[in-house]
Amino acid sequence: MSISLNDLIFSYDQTAPLLNIPSWEIEQGEKVFLKGASGSGKSTLLQLLAGLLSPQSGHINVFGTQLDALSQRQRDRFRAENIGYIFQQFNLIPYLSAFDNVLLSGEFGKSNKQENQSRARELLTQLQLPESTWQQQGRILSIGQQQRVAIARALLSSPKLLIADEPTSALDEDNRDAFMRTLMELADTQNSTLIFVSHDARLADYFDRRDNLSDLCQSQSRLNEERHNVL
Repeated sequence: MSISLNDLIFSYDQTAPLLNIPSWEIEQGEKVFLKGASGSGKSTLLQLLAGLLSPQSGHINVFGTQLDALSQRQRDRFRAENIGYIFQQFNLIPYLSAFDNVLLSGEFGKSNKQENQSRARELLTQLQLPESTWQQQGRILSIGQQQRVAIARALLSSPKLLIADEPTSALDEDNRDAFMRTLMELADTQNSTLIFVSHDARLADYFDRRDNLSDLCQSQSRLNEERHNVL
């Protein structure tokens, strides 16, 4: 089992919980398309899985490590060594080169600089980013080029878990399909567990497993009913 959530509750304002997930499990190597309405908490769930946020209660177990029991520094270290994150807006550092943006994700991991550089070259070549663009600043790269850099950065440390949060929202149809094919191929090569969030229902066809966040969450009305029964 690569991911296991139990009795997870998260709220931003300490009132009604945004997320209340009794149980959710994902096997190693599974590729999961996670859908849900806007504002339902999909991105928040991804941040919890990456250790960027902590739940109010419940447990998050990722590859045998209980994230909710770790300090922020420990979660940061765990994320650097085990998790690749592809953000919706790619989040490149605009003044760094494409190559240095890829290397940035390896700063907190265990691999050494030479290994990271070799791996970055391998990924950028595999992603068909012309070598002539590797030293160009992130801010002048095209959207498609930024996307490839973001993928390479997320995959630099060969992560066990790959998280993608609406990564195709800025892409046209051709670039979107090319992105999905590349992402699936690389995830297969590394046997990475993939959790992918998108509003584009057409992308669900790439996945064998499709989960709806509303099915995972215990609704507020159900919570109120259970509390009433207890009282």
